[in-house]
Amino acid sequence: MQVIRTIAWVVLTAVLVAFIAMNWTKVPVNFWPLADGNYFHFEWPVGVVALLFFGLGMLPVWAYLRAVRWRLNRRIASLENSLRATSMPSLAEAHEAAPVTPIETPSEIEKS
Repeated sequence: MQVIRTIAWVVLTAVLVAFIAMNWTKVPVNFWPLADGNYFHFEWPVGVVALLFFGLGMLPVWAYLRAVRWRLNRRIASLENSLRATSMPSLAEAHEAAPVTPIETPSEIEKS
């Protein structure tokens, strides 16, 4: 399974590198309008801009899924703890349920 995961990451990396290499033309990215009618902008390659905004778009979904996983793990732990608490008998019940039998000492064994 580890080999398949490694191959998938290598293929994904190769595709991303090829995408950035094919789209290396620099384009202006306008961030904020200025008072003189121009924009505050940077000139970045198209591939970098696309990957950057893809990552920014994926960030809220990733955060939501992490929160769901955290909530479900807490819920599972709570259910396991409640099951463990209800399935274990109390100390008094365990003591009454298992009668204690005396252990024979070696001198008692020789007498019989």
